[in-house]
Amino acid sequence: MKTKITALIALFLLSVSATAQIDRSVQPKPGPAPTITLEVPGEFELKNGLKVLVVENHKLPRVSYSLRIDNPPMVEGKAAGVLGLLGSMMGNGTTSISKDEFNEEIDFLGARLSFGSSSASGSSLTKYSERILELMADAAMNPLLTEEEFQKEKDKALENLKSEAKSVEAVASRVGNALSFGKKHPYGEFVTEESLNNITLDNVRSYFQKNFNPNNAYLVIVGDVDFSTVKKQVKTYFKKWEKGIDVTKSIPEPYLNVNATEINFVDMPNAVQSNISVTSNVKLKMGDTDYHTVLIANKILGGGFSSYLNMNLREANGYTYGARSSVRTDRYGASRFTAGAKVRNAVTDSAVVESLKEIKRIKSEKVSAEDLRNAKAKYVGDFVLALERPETIARYALNIKLNDLPKDFYKTYLTKINAVTADDVQRIANKYFTEQNARVIVVGKGSEVVANLEKTGIPIKYFDTFANSVKKPVFSKPVPAGVTAQTVIDGYINAIGGKAALQNVTTLVQEMSASFQGQNMAMTLKQKSPNLIATDVSIIGMGNVFKQAFNGESGYMAQMGNKQPMPEEAIAKAKAKKGLFDELNLMTNPLLKVSLDSIESVDGKDAYVVVIEDEKGESSKNYYDVASNLKIKSVSTAKGPGGKEITQERTFGDYKEVSGIKFAHVTSLPMGGQNIELKVSTVKVNEPLTSADFE
Repeated sequence: MKTKITALIALFLLSVSATAQIDRSVQPKPGPAPTITLEVPGEFELKNGLKVLVVENHKLPRVSYSLRIDNPPMVEGKAAGVLGLLGSMMGNGTTSISKDEFNEEIDFLGARLSFGSSSASGSSLTKYSERILELMADAAMNPLLTEEEFQKEKDKALENLKSEAKSVEAVASRVGNALSFGKKHPYGEFVTEESLNNITLDNVRSYFQKNFNPNNAYLVIVGDVDFSTVKKQVKTYFKKWEKGIDVTKSIPEPYLNVNATEINFVDMPNAVQSNISVTSNVKLKMGDTDYHTVLIANKILGGGFSSYLNMNLREANGYTYGARSSVRTDRYGASRFTAGAKVRNAVTDSAVVESLKEIKRIKSEKVSAEDLRNAKAKYVGDFVLALERPETIARYALNIKLNDLPKDFYKTYLTKINAVTADDVQRIANKYFTEQNARVIVVGKGSEVVANLEKTGIPIKYFDTFANSVKKPVFSKPVPAGVTAQTVIDGYINAIGGKAALQNVTTLVQEMSASFQGQNMAMTLKQKSPNLIATDVSIIGMGNVFKQAFNGESGYMAQMGNKQPMPEEAIAKAKAKKGLFDELNLMTNPLLKVSLDSIESVDGKDAYVVVIEDEKGESSKNYYDVASNLKIKSVSTAKGPGGKEITQERTFGDYKEVSGIKFAHVTSLPMGGQNIELKVSTVKVNEPLTSADFE
């Protein structure tokens, strides 16, 4: 014990002595950049041109393979979508192994194997690695490209396009690329329903034969392997891969930047947020002398949480949950600078102004020593951590080859990062970041944001969701004389069957189905007047995943077996509901304020917009087709956890008559970045239900 106490006292005195020698009024100088020692991967090349990089790492009994075919980007033209279809068909069996047998074996081995239109990747335990390499080689050389699989994947691609039609993010990406690079540039071209329907299986096979070959292919192997052994394996399984004919592809120049800053607006009436992107084309390659300085400058502008953009738009103003910027590199000279965020409709114009202000700020003011130091520290930390992963060594080696970089590129990486000065950042910001001849691409709800965008003084040009120039849309129309919220609601009630028929309905049972993230989902909805409700959701192969029930007095929600009582606020709302058709009691409910707002377009149809507000200020909007009086859309907003505003949108269609009443048989709602379609298979009116159905 004496020894321990003596040691502690000595340590304390030593620390006091060391502290006394530090002058804390002087900021410590950064130490030298860490010395980077990069292991050199083993390399060899087959006669057919396949180049192989091998990084041995025996810490874990695992091996990973990554195949990269270095094809230059190409324009697909009228058959845009061939690459996507080929990628989805690859890796689903070979000419000697059926799709089911192929996938079952990979699953049995606990391995992973996937393909793209010009790539493949796989991983497994060491003891199965040779078999996975063999399967990869077989699938790369002899894919099972059948008419049946082609039609399946083509149908999936068409369904994805339908889902993307109402996705603000998907439209923003498509329009942004098309306006920046041009529709006839590989980076600006996009897939359409027409181009997909132009594609045949012969197109896919032809592309595979011409472009999926070893001429410019790299195979990267990382993990628990022996170089000489894996070299023999690669030669055994890939030696029959025939070399193709080199095809020279010319890549068109991207569009020039606009002469002066302009807003390119795309109207999406279903948007609950605006997607903003300030963008301009740049030319930046990894080997350029500006590269490292651009990384630091972008980190300060919008590359992290404490960046200019994020601290302004998120922290100071609360416009968004995150604002970011990026400057991409490209070997072919077609890069983009982008800065943007997803913001609330009400602050779209302010977010645009503030984004441009921050870009101008980093160009006109030198960055602080602290911001510069923090940006460097982030890159140094990330770089050093990445070196702990064996695959990083292989990726760096491949980058050097693909981007024609000097061999010491990564060895001098941190030295060049730490050499960046505030003057360098300002110079680079003026070269690569622009607010003077930028496109400000805004995808949002025009009826709510355009009037304020016009007040910014920035010229606005209008485009549709496929980047075609259009005239300024008519966002809303005046309501004709004599039309009120009451007449619209009455029109809807009459259109679906009439007040008497609706009042005679005491129970409803609806069975629905949908596909979500590749899973088939089934839902049963039971309702009993005045307010009893039970919802049961199951996923094929997984059973019940969600259930909710309210028996008139209490309720619960159960998710994956985890049962929770229904919140008091939800119970109060459920009790307040009277009847199975909301519109029957909408105008007489004393707790609601109902008004007719305007006429807006919904999927090309004019619709009356009826606004409903409750006593807590939460609101919803119902949209009724002017021609048919049917309800075609609803949008509701509410405060969620932490005061976050949650918006839910649903669209209704395919009305069919059941027992004298018209019911929407398709309900679409955005979820998880895609559009989910609930399709009704069965509607039962006045089906006998008991209290047990709601327990």
